[in-house]
Amino acid sequence: MNARQRRSKAAGATPPAVPKPSARILAPLYAAGFTTAFGAHSIAAGLGAESGGIGMGMLTLGVLLAIYDVAEVVIKPVFGYLSDRIGAKPIIVAGLFGFALASLLGTTSATPLMLGLARLGQGIAAAAFSPASSAAVARLAGTAAAGSYFGKYGSWKGLGYVLGPLLGAVLIWAGGFRALFLSMAIASAAAAVWVWIAMPALQVLARPRYTVTELVRQSTRRSFLVPTLALASTTGALGASVGFLPLLGNNLHLNLFASIAVVSLLALSSALIQPLVGRWSDQGRITAPAGMGLGLAMIAAGVTLLALLPVPVTLYLAAVVIGCGIGITTPLGFAYLAVTTPEERMGRTMGAAEIGREVGEIGGPLIVGAVATAASVAAGLGMLGLIVAGTSVLCLAFLRNHSQR
Repeated sequence: MNARQRRSKAAGATPPAVPKPSARILAPLYAAGFTTAFGAHSIAAGLGAESGGIGMGMLTLGVLLAIYDVAEVVIKPVFGYLSDRIGAKPIIVAGLFGFALASLLGTTSATPLMLGLARLGQGIAAAAFSPASSAAVARLAGTAAAGSYFGKYGSWKGLGYVLGPLLGAVLIWAGGFRALFLSMAIASAAAAVWVWIAMPALQVLARPRYTVTELVRQSTRRSFLVPTLALASTTGALGASVGFLPLLGNNLHLNLFASIAVVSLLALSSALIQPLVGRWSDQGRITAPAGMGLGLAMIAAGVTLLALLPVPVTLYLAAVVIGCGIGITTPLGFAYLAVTTPEERMGRTMGAAEIGREVGEIGGPLIVGAVATAASVAAGLGMLGLIVAGTSVLCLAFLRNHSQR
């Protein structure tokens, strides 16, 4: 329940009904979410597959893979703040056009330098429109439908994760990196025009001046820290799964297609369940603390199962369980943040939450990799499972149920 609703309730008045936004308005925002996921994963997979053919060593490949996420971590809070100051729509449109221009840079040459500049530009552009899109979804949906619309938004991003590597491989096979970057330029430019035409300009709300103490207090509230930690845990598990599930498949003597299909199965499971969970949340059939606790427990169980019993059957079973856990936790985490954040600082909150997700996506594989180097892959997965299980307990113990009705 937001501050406006609490004031209305205290006065004995019924809050006015907020009309649901039409699919025509929200569809371009879903397209923006798909664009960032598709762009990041298609190009990352292509770089990994073609690194030898374009003369890249392992260090160069690592830098090119990391530069996109590093740019997002550094820049997202800035654009989240700007979306509150000047409005989400201009930030989204400018970010998508910037993504198109950066992608065009990648069509000029397939040298590591030009690919690196293109990836850096894409990361900066995605840092602009990603938190602004989340903030726009939150404001357009309102507190009563936040779960449903974040479920749909997350589902479209999940489809980008699924289709990115597959379509990226086809495009690189057909026309090299030039075809892949050109397709990204066209897709992001089309999404920018779509947002410009279809999305209404959201009113810029008056923002009170906060002292440094108040800013620190807002950033350390359990209603922000715990769901952000939950979202970081999901991306940490996703990042580790993308790298280590195919490795386990290879160790189990599965062919390349069967090993990579495990990741697609995980992403597809997440994409399919998110809209359903979001709708249940809005209907009051599942609370955010219990749902996030359940989702994280499922992730921990799937990861632990792989650590204890790494055989082909459990590999695919764990992928489904982990994917469903991510799909349950993600829309509930974002909806909880939307419900507990005043609209005038929605962009800043979503930008900060996105940083948590990026840190998780970087940290998950590092934790598993570090422990695996010192002990074994099973030990690394076990450590990740313990961390995610701990976050599940935090959600159940420290989050209150805020009504989304």
